Amino acid sequence: MNIFVAKLNFDTQESDLQDAFSQYGEIESVKIIMDKFTGRSKGFGFVEMPNDEEAMNAINELNDAEVDGRTIVVKKAEPRENRSNNRGGGGGGGGYNRRY
Repeated sequence: MNIFVAKLNFDTQESDLQDAFSQYGEIESVKIIMDKFTGRSKGFGFVEMPNDEEAMNAINELNDAEVDGRTIVVKKAEPRENRSNNRGGGGGGGGYNRRY
């Protein structure tokens, strides 16, 4: 299961998340998303756990827990196409103005 972790301290390292989540089961991967221009953490990341039961236990236990001085948000990650708050672009009206 892919788990979304938000409100991270900008100094939190992937190894810190690994330590926190490994208490609940096997970890496949940990990725903190970094800003490509500044190289700083964007304050969120993802943890992949192969066992769904262990992953749900980690979500339930770590959501609203404190990590590196910040209360984090932990929930099941939703695929991009399934997120309800899509910030997709809008349509374009377009056309052109003609003067006669």
